Amino acid sequence: MLEFYTRRLQLRLPQVADAPSFARLMTPGISARLASWPTRLSDGDGVLRIEDALSDHAAGDALPLLICRRGSDEVLGWIGGQRNAHAPRLASITYWIGEAFHGQGLMREAAPAALAAVFARLGVDRVQAAVQSDNAQSRGVLRALGMRMLELGQIWSPTRQRHEDCEWWGIESPTARREHGLAATPTLALPLGPRIAAAG
Repeated sequence: MLEFYTRRLQLRLPQVADAPSFARLMTPGISARLASWPTRLSDGDGVLRIEDALSDHAAGDALPLLICRRGSDEVLGWIGGQRNAHAPRLASITYWIGEAFHGQGLMREAAPAALAAVFARLGVDRVQAAVQSDNAQSRGVLRALGMRMLELGQIWSPTRQRHEDCEWWGIESPTARREHGLAATPTLALPLGPRIAAAG
């Protein structure tokens, strides 16, 4: 079992048995902030999403992680990286925490461990994220990761069947930053690659 730990959290691969506890966390308020997650998930939908994520993981193209409470294994949310099918050295990261657990700093705790794992496990040079401009909490998570806003753009939302305005944020891997002579905190000049519809 692939697992990562922080002070309060365990990040681990999802299992089909997690579908009910995972699915009930998806609410309209969470979905509204994500491009590719539906308003609600049935248990069956949760199983399919977990199976698809594990299939991509087995192919080396994704690192899907459940965010769980350390010690109890209570499922709190999701964070994961997905390789871009058109740019294999680029990945997008998507993340969310159930509404009942907001305001506890859990994502800020989980995200650094997940980002490091995405770089290490997927072997990508860059990670990007899409965020709505009015989502101050999510922008704060990205800023704390050392990401910088690169440009205003759009992302395709398969859930809502439309393009939506967003900010694209990004960061290069520690190895790539060293090779390019960049400081630990990246600059605004990072190149962007193709977008993927599954970005959050």
